[in-house]
Amino acid sequence: MTRRCNRARTLALHALFSFLCCVVQRPVLGQPTTPAPPVQQTPAPANAEPAANEDEQQAILLLTDLQRYAGESPEELRRELAAAGQAVTRARTEPNRIRLAVLLTMPAAGAADDARALALLDSVVGKAGGASPVKQLAAILYLQIAERVRNVAEERRKSAAAQEKLDQLRAVERSLLLERSRNAGGAGGGGGGGTGR
Repeated sequence: MTRRCNRARTLALHALFSFLCCVVQRPVLGQPTTPAPPVQQTPAPANAEPAANEDEQQAILLLTDLQRYAGESPEELRRELAAAGQAVTRARTEPNRIRLAVLLTMPAAGAADDARALALLDSVVGKAGGASPVKQLAAILYLQIAERVRNVAEERRKSAAAQEKLDQLRAVERSLLLERSRNAGGAGGGGGGGTGR
């Protein structure tokens, strides 16, 4: 039983790591994206261990779906987003909410909605119950998206502060130019009066 759980966890962690590297790290402030390279699956040995329990199977299927999203076109992602939204409407299962949350963080799928994605993941993580693989995945995704949201907010704050400083410098420059033009105009008038005597 322990070997079976360890094997399922290893596969799930490998798929999760690949997914997080490719999908969740959405570009910050318009940086270009590169498509994710396909992940090669290693075939199961002939003396494979017994199948994982239902929770582990759900997590593995979920990770497979999330990994697939990394290689899909914007049109396919929009279709996936629409289907995930309908699936959550029909059945608010944890895997359905995680799928929708991840698709909501992908700009290629349409308008990104990190706040809604975090709310969906929080509803999975916050529910009572044990630490199933699906809940653990939701917790990791929640932390990743929340960190990215904090980073984007910090970048926007820094950008706004830099813009404010730039505006202040431009205002100082304008006032200096205005002062210089006033002084140049006053000096010319004073010089003309001196020659008239």
